[in-house]
Amino acid sequence: MITRIEKQLEKHSQIKTPTKPLPIKSLVIISIHVLIMIVTVLIDGLDYRAKISLFAFLSAMTLWITTKISAGFVAIALIVFIVIMNAGEPDLLYHSLSEEVVWLMIGSFIIGEAVKRSGLAERLTLSILSKSNRKSNVLLGLSSVLFASAFFIPSTSGRAALSMPIMKQLGQKFSTKEQSVLAILAPIMILMSTSATLIGAGSHLIGIGLLESTVDQSISYIQWLIWGVPFALIVTFLSLFLIKWILWPRDGLRKIENVKNEEKIMCKKQINREEKKTVILILFLIVGWVTESIHGYDIAFITMVGAILIMMPNYGIISWKQGMNSISWNLILFVAAATALGKVLVDTGIVKWIEKEMLNVLYLFIGAPEWLIVLIILLVTVTSHLYITSHTTRAIVFIPGLLLFSETIEVNPSTVVFLSLIGMNYCVTVPVSSKALLFFYEEGKISYDASNLLKISAILMPLYILVMMLFYFSYWQWTGMHL
Repeated sequence: MITRIEKQLEKHSQIKTPTKPLPIKSLVIISIHVLIMIVTVLIDGLDYRAKISLFAFLSAMTLWITTKISAGFVAIALIVFIVIMNAGEPDLLYHSLSEEVVWLMIGSFIIGEAVKRSGLAERLTLSILSKSNRKSNVLLGLSSVLFASAFFIPSTSGRAALSMPIMKQLGQKFSTKEQSVLAILAPIMILMSTSATLIGAGSHLIGIGLLESTVDQSISYIQWLIWGVPFALIVTFLSLFLIKWILWPRDGLRKIENVKNEEKIMCKKQINREEKKTVILILFLIVGWVTESIHGYDIAFITMVGAILIMMPNYGIISWKQGMNSISWNLILFVAAATALGKVLVDTGIVKWIEKEMLNVLYLFIGAPEWLIVLIILLVTVTSHLYITSHTTRAIVFIPGLLLFSETIEVNPSTVVFLSLIGMNYCVTVPVSSKALLFFYEEGKISYDASNLLKISAILMPLYILVMMLFYFSYWQWTGMHL
């Protein structure tokens, strides 16, 4: 006779516990992390803190590109990992919120909300749409506006900040898929147009300053325009074409509905008091940004001054509560943590080690043909955004070494500096490589996927180098540039 206990044992023995294998994607990610760990351990010349920090940074880039895990969570978790592994102090996490870019973005969100609530964003959006209701023409018009902004707003961050409310307003006319393309299009157009003018990025001024102090040579504003504008136009157009070709939905509507009616209504409206106040404030910001070298206050501080004026009781454009609610705190925390991850590469000596190793490689090419020297300079500078996340830091780290390299192999230092600065302007692979990219990353509806950015860069990076090579051996040489 079978007892009750025996029946239960027989029943449990028949139940098979299913073993679910790990998905292939998870296995690949784990394998990449194991490979990163092995490589960092085997690197000579880096101490324990540097190796842990390098592993954390590479891990963050891998997870941002290959997973759907919140980018902010990844960045903060890896900073905590660095601290737990005794490779950094807890201050690394706390001080991340004091980074300049954090306060720049907080101020920019508030200013963007004022532009939106005053009605100025809608007016500017409809002025772009008024030229055509075809989506392809709207993208071209938007790109033209962003390109032109490089000539009077001397900061990629500033241009991204002012374009965000327009992008949000414009996004209402596009589908969700198309909005994600707009979120990539705007920062890439801003970054590609940076090379057009000497004031397009702070790194340009730093590079020219180092050139003047080291070898007593310079590149004038006009000379930069002659060299920079045609190149920036070409790469901006190519970037626009690539983004549309790779990412734009094939089944999307080609026209935007009801634009003409809205345009007519907006045209009849007089510019209101709030819009006037917003325009005056933006002009104040632009003047403040342009005159940074005179008054000494950085762009982030000027932006916060503007944000405070916008929220002034009785006199401002929006209230304190509206300003605070407009800030994407998820994005702010991600930017703070991601910037700290980039900064730790400098603090632990990883960037110095990379610079030393690269310059050692450069010296092997003494006596090499001109095309090879140009190609090597471009390869070093264009790829530098992958491990030095700050545009300014890239210039500070590489320009002195490249000037020394130019003197050693007896080539024109002005040409080396110009090529290097234009090469460093490329930073379109991961969101953390540029503040302009960070502005549109994980920001509500108008946001993009990091993997799409990687797809664009896989084609755009070699194309960017090729266009620079072609320009050097044609237009730039015809206009007086030579090694």
